[in-house]
Amino acid sequence: MKASSVIKLDQAALQSNWKFLKTYFNKTKISAVVKGNAYGHGISTYVPMAEACGVNHFSVFNASEAYEVYEVASANSTIMIMGSLDEQDIEWAIANGIEFYVFTMERLATAINTAAKLNKKAIVHIEIETGMFRTGFEHAEIPELITHLKNNTDTLIFKGLCMHFAGAESIVNYVRIKKQKIGFKKAIKAFKEAEVMPETIHACCSAAAVRIPDMHYDMIRIGIMQYGFWSGPEVLIEYLNKHNLEESPLKRIISWESTVMSMKEVPPGEFIGYGTSFFSHQSMQLAIVPVGYAHGFSRSLSNTGIVLINGRRAPVIGTVNMNCIAIDVTSIGDVKINDTVTLIGMQGEHEVSVASFGEMSNQLNYELLTRLPKGIERKMV
Repeated sequence: MKASSVIKLDQAALQSNWKFLKTYFNKTKISAVVKGNAYGHGISTYVPMAEACGVNHFSVFNASEAYEVYEVASANSTIMIMGSLDEQDIEWAIANGIEFYVFTMERLATAINTAAKLNKKAIVHIEIETGMFRTGFEHAEIPELITHLKNNTDTLIFKGLCMHFAGAESIVNYVRIKKQKIGFKKAIKAFKEAEVMPETIHACCSAAAVRIPDMHYDMIRIGIMQYGFWSGPEVLIEYLNKHNLEESPLKRIISWESTVMSMKEVPPGEFIGYGTSFFSHQSMQLAIVPVGYAHGFSRSLSNTGIVLINGRRAPVIGTVNMNCIAIDVTSIGDVKINDTVTLIGMQGEHEVSVASFGEMSNQLNYELLTRLPKGIERKMV
């Protein structure tokens, strides 16, 4: 059955991105962060594409996402859960060799008890609170943590020691980031002195990996960059200036397309769509596209959004409906049913970028991408 729109992922662009990432980060181990349905790109489609680029480590937020990766990933790929888990999830994770963050004593106790019950070791990453104030053990808890890790080597594999930076993409957070660095190094020292060290130390997300190279340690966690985006304009500008470049080496891998569902002639002097937000001052030809706010095309794009059709820009007319939009094709001509409509991506010489789409709808790149519904088909091209 034909879907009303499709999201296409460009394998060649992805290959280029991963080649750049591996070269730029000088062969530091990289975990591909695929939380938020692979930042809207679709876990089940994206993970095999990434594996084809030589990626074999994936980070997710919860057990549900881990299961999606587990279903499509190869047996030699590692899966790491960074956030939400209940007791049943922990049992599934341990049974299937899934690694997971531990940031409370309660979760640590559950991991130990469940591992003992299953007679299989839990592979844990201990997260340290350094100033994000979200998840992580306080420094005062480290001595007790060390005791538990020493006393439970039969049930625990101390795989990682980690933290998360609170806004490395912006210079305004410089002092806070500096304090976090000091706090994490202090924690590492405590574990080292106690002779309880993990296999892997990791601290950096995409922004931190670019801006704080002295914190790379054994692994970095790359999210938005693999999909062709930078964490923010400051990070991109800093990179370009540092390397005397004018263009980003990263390529967007996503495009979003639909088709014309029907055509409509509108005489002058009529309101179009719901309410009275648009009035036709002349005869108009509209193309109706079967995508609306239920599909992630924000209602805030009413009378402001732009799409591409026949290589030309066409404005969204009237209020964005739940399931469709009307676009003005009066000046384009020769538009017909089933013509391709590009919501995000290139057509001819024109582009609707994720950034421009996001700015029109007042959303961050991250927000826009992750809010694209799972029900939209993702297809590799």
